[in-house]
Formats: sequence, C-alpha cells, structure tokens
Amino acid sequence: MGEVRTHIISALVENRPGVLYSVANMFRRRNFNIDSITVGAVNGDLARMTITIKGDEKTVEQLVKQLRKLIDVVKVSILNPASAVSRELALVKINAPEARIRADVLHYVDIFRGHVVDASPETLIVEITGGPDKIDAFIELMKVFGIKELVRTGIAALSRGSKSIDVAFNTEEGET
Repeated sequence: MGEVRTHIISALVENRPGVLYSVANMFRRRNFNIDSITVGAVNGDLARMTITIKGDEKTVEQLVKQLRKLIDVVKVSILNPASAVSRELALVKINAPEARIRADVLHYVDIFRGHVVDASPETLIVEITGGPDKIDAFIELMKVFGIKELVRTGIAALSRGSKSIDVAFNTEEGET
C-alpha cells in the first residue's frame, strides 16, 4: 500500500436530485470516508463537486474510475495541489463579552485577514477564508476565548492556468 495523503477530486455532474446521494453512496459502498464535499451549480444543467479524501494513489485512482462510471457524472479529475487553487470558508462564533477580549479577537482577525460579519454584546462571528491549515490555526487560537459555534464549508478548488474540466461557457461578444 502506498503513502496515504489528502486528494482533491473535482467532478462535473448533472444538476438534478439524487446525484449527491449516488456519489456519496458509491464512496460508502467502498467503505471510504469523505473528508469534505462541496457542491455548487455551474449552470442550469451542471454542478461541480469538490471532494477531499485521504488515501493512497492506487485506491484514489480506483475510486475515480468508479466515479466516472456513474451515469450522472460528466467529467472527473484529480487535482494536483501544487497546480490548483483551493479555499475553504469558516464562520466562527467566538465568546467576547469584554472589551479586552474583543480587542484581542479583532487583532487576530486582522492578522488572519478575516472579517467580523456579526457582533452582539456577548459574541463575534468571524468569517475566515483560506487553506485548511490557515483555518485550523485560527480556530486553535480562538479556543482560548471560547468558540460557541463553528461551521466550515469544505474545500472548493480549481486547477490553475488554462487546464479545465468544465465544458466551455458560451458568452456573447463583449461579455466576460
């Protein structure tokens, strides 16, 4: 068995009910855990799934082959982290009932290039984007203050440069 590491799979799928279930079920049947999955419509007919999993090269290639066999899957590729742009978003509700605590939290938010998106007398909700390591580091720092709630989107990723798994977008002259 080869080295186990994180892999990012990008898939274009039919944008209709039941597709997410069939993809997740394929992973379940092979007893494979999905670390994160994000899904968003690309246009009316297609959606993009970005799936992160841990496994060795051979196992992941086998999973991708099985994924390509699903009827609702249009195109699949494994993204090379060195030649891909990936981001995750987290919303973190932090306990901040005192001015000194708020000032400390705001200082860290600034360092991590985050944004306060909500404030109450007792809490701040911070939006932070970046790679998983950046988000993990911010969360670790905020544990000192007390995290009341936390949500993460999972990774969204695209390959750099002109390489693409998307079908071409039709644009009218003058549109971008």
